[in-house]
Amino acid sequence: MKKILIYNSGGGIGDTIQIINLLISLHDHYTDHEIYLLQAHQNNLFENLLKELNLNFIKITPIKFMYFGFRFKHYFQINSLVKKNNIFFDIIIDLQSKLRNTIILKKIPHNIFISSTLSNFFLKPKFEIKNKEKNTIYRIVNYIKILTNNKFILKKYNINLIKKIYFDEADKLLPNNKYVGISMTQGNLYRKKTLPFDYIMQISKYLLSINKKPVFLIEKKHFKLKEKIESEIKDAIFPEFNSNINDPCLLISLAKKLDYAITIDNGIMHILSLANIPMIAIFGPTSSDKFAPKIDNIKILSSQKLFNSKNINLITPEIIIEKINLLEKETN
Repeated sequence: MKKILIYNSGGGIGDTIQIINLLISLHDHYTDHEIYLLQAHQNNLFENLLKELNLNFIKITPIKFMYFGFRFKHYFQINSLVKKNNIFFDIIIDLQSKLRNTIILKKIPHNIFISSTLSNFFLKPKFEIKNKEKNTIYRIVNYIKILTNNKFILKKYNINLIKKIYFDEADKLLPNNKYVGISMTQGNLYRKKTLPFDYIMQISKYLLSINKKPVFLIEKKHFKLKEKIESEIKDAIFPEFNSNINDPCLLISLAKKLDYAITIDNGIMHILSLANIPMIAIFGPTSSDKFAPKIDNIKILSSQKLFNSKNINLITPEIIIEKINLLEKETN
């Protein structure tokens, strides 16, 4: 059996979910290949937090270096590991663009090496690339299409792989209609991606005024935030606080009960994207070109594009409400 290695340097749940459609598509196209995933943080999310997505074809490599590629010592350590475990991959796919990481990754024996690092310098075999896609994953997809004479098709995750228990729970938590999801908490604390609280309240009150039900997608650990919201919005709904299930599959199932979602750039945004529901995605310090989900109906608000600034606070409630009204016209 031939082997494909995918290297993902991101450590968060959002980083992992972004590559799911690529993993599925590789598995479906290269039917005679095993799919191996090398994550720099070695957190093996598909075997724990994302296990219920049932992507059981993904294998783990014998390369167990923590923060693989981020330490110069790996350049020397990889040789002995390769020799000891007789490691070889027919195709290696590099989903990041840091020079050091790519140089270390390329030391793993292979036939084909797909990477966008240093303007495609490390590609093997070499071929001309005209596409200037900013999203690394979709740039890689375009490379694979060239290699396969445009036969490679990027597919979407099939939510029917999720067990019925999650959809049943979503039906209990959100039994009616006219729900709008709101996600306002961030995982990465090093860059301010969260909108001011009063912005969220203004948006929620507007939703109520147009007969929508605000559904706050907030983990139980944020109970103080829940209490603060409840003091302002008595009709706010917090489904995760009313369930004993704590799994991303519940969020995906809840998403199918929503008319649409309003979210900042966070892990929940990417989880919701697997349900392919309409979405308003709000970006400040991060790039919408690189991180916005590729779904059928998404309205992107980026402070960098609108105001040439990384200050997400410049995206006022009025701007967001304009997008809400647009979605209301499209979804009704």
